[in-house]
Amino acid sequence: MKVLVLGGSKSGKSMFAQRLVRALAHGGQMLYWATMIPTDREDEERIAKHLSDRAGWGFETVECGRALQTALPLKEGASVLFDSVTALLANEMFLGNEPDAGAPARALDDLIAVSGAADNFVCVCDDLFRDGSRYEDWTDEYVRGLGRICCGLAEQFDVVCEIEAGLVKLHKGTLAPETLFEINGAVK
Repeated sequence: MKVLVLGGSKSGKSMFAQRLVRALAHGGQMLYWATMIPTDREDEERIAKHLSDRAGWGFETVECGRALQTALPLKEGASVLFDSVTALLANEMFLGNEPDAGAPARALDDLIAVSGAADNFVCVCDDLFRDGSRYEDWTDEYVRGLGRICCGLAEQFDVVCEIEAGLVKLHKGTLAPETLFEINGAVK
């Protein structure tokens, strides 16, 4: 199953995604695909919080923040939590001295390719593209690129859900009642 999890900052999307992967894995191997490449203390603190949040859950961590296909092959039968599209695009788009306008298309292609290498692939993305704010040109291009990636994933994936204040809203597909019970989430 391929699932796209959207939500704002601090919405509970990462914790929901962890619970979902655990439910989908049915005791099988779980991989946490971390994409954040830390650049400052705040990033390091955020990574430490995510590590703490998933301690003892049985996740094996894969760290690959760009050129995703270099992390293949994944272990057969794995359930993957990919966190996050937001960091992946930043890593790809702002790698050199000039922003890379081709990064969104490349990131989408890579995500579709690697998502097919796992039994279950749960992909997390920050919902930055609906706030209506106007930014500098390259920030606007980044936000539009993130929106294009999420639309492309939504088209390809089985389930698309949004997390708001820890509550789950399904936009596409369904999650089995036993899965919802296991992750202990509310669906609207």
